[in-house]
Amino acid sequence: MPHTESVMNPSGTAPLYVDLDGTLTRSDVLVESIFALLKSNVLMIFLFPGWLLQGKAHFKRQIARRVDLDMTRSPWSESFLDFLGGQRREGRRVVLITASDQKYANAVAAHLGIFDDAVGSDGVTNLSGARKLDHILAECGDGFFDYAGNSSADVHIWRRAKNAYLVNAFPGVIARAQRSANVARLFSPRSNVFGVVLRASRSYQWLKNLLLFLPLIFAHRIMEGQLFLQVVAGFVSFGFCASSVYMLNDLFDLENDRRHPTKRNRPLASGAFPLDLAVAVIPLLLLISIAISLVLPRSFLLVLTLYLVTTLAYSLRLKQIVMLDVLVLAALYTTRLLAGGAAAGISVSYWLMVFSMFFFLSLGMLKRYTEVRALGSTAGNVAGRGYQVDDAELLKQLGTASGYIAVLVLALYINSDQVRIQYVHPELIWLLCPVLLYWISRTWLLAHRGQMHEDPVLFAIRDHMSHLLIALSLAILWMAT
Repeated sequence: MPHTESVMNPSGTAPLYVDLDGTLTRSDVLVESIFALLKSNVLMIFLFPGWLLQGKAHFKRQIARRVDLDMTRSPWSESFLDFLGGQRREGRRVVLITASDQKYANAVAAHLGIFDDAVGSDGVTNLSGARKLDHILAECGDGFFDYAGNSSADVHIWRRAKNAYLVNAFPGVIARAQRSANVARLFSPRSNVFGVVLRASRSYQWLKNLLLFLPLIFAHRIMEGQLFLQVVAGFVSFGFCASSVYMLNDLFDLENDRRHPTKRNRPLASGAFPLDLAVAVIPLLLLISIAISLVLPRSFLLVLTLYLVTTLAYSLRLKQIVMLDVLVLAALYTTRLLAGGAAAGISVSYWLMVFSMFFFLSLGMLKRYTEVRALGSTAGNVAGRGYQVDDAELLKQLGTASGYIAVLVLALYINSDQVRIQYVHPELIWLLCPVLLYWISRTWLLAHRGQMHEDPVLFAIRDHMSHLLIALSLAILWMAT
C-alpha cells in the first residue's frame, strides 16, 4: 500500500511509531490500572470475567473508565525520550501507538508533548500484535516506517519496518530482532533479572523471619535436630510467602511509592522489574511456600494463612488507617513467633508474646515517625498513610513509651518462677534490661536527630552497635543457662 501524504515527514524520513508499555515507560499501564482498581475496591475482581468475555479491549476500557493514573510519575525511559525529542525537533513524525486504552494514550501524549498523534485501544479493537501492524501499514505502507518496542510481541512488526529501535529489551528479544530485522539502535538493554528479582522480593527481609527460632531458643530445645530442621523449613516457607506479599504490596502501592523520596527507587516503582513478570512470580513464590509448609505440622499452615490474610488486608486497607496500621505491623511480627512455635510443635510463651507486641509496636511507631519527619515542614500527609507532620511528636511519645513497656515486661518475666526453673543463674538475665533500654533509647534518639532514614529493622541489620548489643545479649543468655 503506498504511503499517504498525510503521514510523510518534511524531511522524507520514515515516521517513527512508538510503543508505550515497557518501551516509552518501563511500567505496564494495564497492570497498574488493574491493581489501582482492586486497591480501591477488591470486589471489582468479580466483574473481570464478564468484561473479558466481551474482549480484551472492552476489559481495558471498563478499567480505564474507573481508574485515573498519574502518568506524570511514570518511570520513563529517559535516554529514549531524549532521542524522541531530538527526532521531533528535526521534523520527523512521531506517533505513540499502544495496546493500552486510548484514555491513557491521550494522557501520556498530553504530558510529554512530543507526539504528532496517539493511538490506543478503543474499547472494541485491542491494538496489539497483528492489529497494531495493520494500523501502521494502513497509514504508511509496507516498509516505510520505523518502530520502537521492547518485547517478543514486537518482532513481527520489526520485520516489516524499515528500522527497529529496541528499548528496555531482554537479551533473548534482542537476539530475535537482530536475526529478522534491521536493528538501528538499542536503548537501555536489560541484563539478567535475577538480581532484580531478589531486590523486588526483598530477600533481605528474610532476616526478620529469624524470629521463628526464638520459641525454640527460649524453650531450650534449639539443639534438638529434628525440631531445628522443622523450624528451618518454616523459615524458608515463611520467607517465600513474605516475599510474594511484599511484591504484591508494591504492586498495590505503586503510585504512593513513586511519590516517596526513597521508595520510588524500588524495582517495581522504578520499572527495573517488569510488572507483568511480577504478576507471574508472585503466585510462584506463594506456591513454593505452601508446598514447603505441607511437610510441617498443620498448625503452621494455619499460622501462615493468618499471616497472608492479615498482610493482604494491611496492603489493601488497614495501612491507611492511622494507628491501626502500626498495631497490625506489630501483630505481623508476633505472628512470626507463632509460626516458629507451630513449626516446632511447641507452645509460645505468654511472656514472649506480650514482649513482642510492645517491642514491635515501638518499631512500627518509629517507622512512621521517620516517614513523617521526611516531610519536613511541608504540610500534608504521608502518602497512602494518613499521618501528618503534626503527628511526629505524638508518635515519638507513644513509640518510646511502648519500647520502655517492653523492657518492663522483660523485667517482670525475669522475676517469674519460669525463669528460675529454666536458668541456672537467672540473676544474670537482669543485664538484658539495660542493654535493651540502651538500644531503644539510642534508636529513638537517632530518629529524633533525623539520622534514621529506613525501616528500623533494616537499620539494626546494618548497624554495628546493634550487632554488638545482640552478641552481648546472646552471651548473657549463654552464661545464665
